[in-house]
Amino acid sequence: MLRHVSGERQAQGGVLVVGGGFAGAYVARQLGDRRATIVSKDNFMLYTPLLPEAASGTLEPRHTVVPLRVMCPHAELILGAVTTLDLEAQRAVVETDEGPQTVSWSDLVLALGAVPRTLPIPGLSEHALSFKTLPDAINLRNHVLHQLEAADAALDEEERTRRLSFVFVGAGYAGVEALAELSDLAEDALRYYPRLRSAPRRWVLVDAAPRILPEIPPPLGDYAAGELRRRGMEIHVDTTLESVTADEAVLGDGTRIPTNMVVWTAGVAPNPLLREWPLPLDEKGRVEVDELLRVRGHEHVWALGDCARVPNARSRGVDPPTCQHALRQARRLARNLVGPPQPYGYLMLGQVATLGRHKGIAEVLGLRLRGFLGWWVTRSYHLYQLPTAQRKLRVVVDWTVSLFFRRDIVELGQLGHPEKLG
Repeated sequence: MLRHVSGERQAQGGVLVVGGGFAGAYVARQLGDRRATIVSKDNFMLYTPLLPEAASGTLEPRHTVVPLRVMCPHAELILGAVTTLDLEAQRAVVETDEGPQTVSWSDLVLALGAVPRTLPIPGLSEHALSFKTLPDAINLRNHVLHQLEAADAALDEEERTRRLSFVFVGAGYAGVEALAELSDLAEDALRYYPRLRSAPRRWVLVDAAPRILPEIPPPLGDYAAGELRRRGMEIHVDTTLESVTADEAVLGDGTRIPTNMVVWTAGVAPNPLLREWPLPLDEKGRVEVDELLRVRGHEHVWALGDCARVPNARSRGVDPPTCQHALRQARRLARNLVGPPQPYGYLMLGQVATLGRHKGIAEVLGLRLRGFLGWWVTRSYHLYQLPTAQRKLRVVVDWTVSLFFRRDIVELGQLGHPEKLG
């Protein structure tokens, strides 16, 4: 019989950080020896900009994450999830493997992040793949390699064509970078599939917006679209996904695409757990905070990152859900927790994106770069922002090795699903 024990503990330094993602981990890291307690379901922080390279095999997946105990050596980590939040009593109930625990706090930081935003599209939840977490990235890689194996074994031309057709819905950073990286993986792998080298491959990008990468200046977005088309990819803008089945995707313009792989990257939504707590939320479900990053109506409750609607004093707008903004919010919030609170404000230095092997786009301080230089600047920026020297070195080694050796094409879909004894 399992014994569930309910205990009570005080958050280190009086600060309880709910969420160990980009925003929450950086708050705890910035607090340093002033200490905090992090509640997270994982013991690592995922550096999401490197997720496409983990999916394509350019990076070892473990190197895109940083252990929270290494990144935040002065913080206490509780593996679990907050199930109850009492803002008046300043207590939270955390469900752990050892049973529920009550944690009291002086200041609460909400950094629960976001989840994939889905729409009521027939067949979407049953047949589409997500691209938000490290398991998602590994699953996508395995799925692409499995499609190549299935296409190689197919005796029917129609079946082979369907297996070699890949649809990505959502033309923001995640969709474009994942499409570019995974197409590189497939093209590299085809050298080992002589029967497929002349077979037609179809890579399709779909978005309801009038152009891809709407977050960046139009000239760079146009360059990205041109680069993808040059590599034979189809781009359908001003178009939606109407339905998905196990072997077909139907677009809003009537296009029917025989495929066994649809990847959904069309935006994110705030963590739905926020709706279960007495918090002020906007129409999108984001926590309402003031210019100090304090939750409206609650003096000792703060929120940041993808789960919050953060007003920016310098841009005079609301921050988008990007790692660049979450990092700056975390720095400001950490300072507000230990000193006189000051308004948050940040102007973007630029925006970057990779387009596969040795191709990228970047806008830095008004300077627009593309091609190899854009790719190099993008990688350099991500390396600079990646926490801990150990992780930086591991990533550099991976990148260096990839310059001299071909990609590994091992499919490891069985990982995490070992056979039972006996």
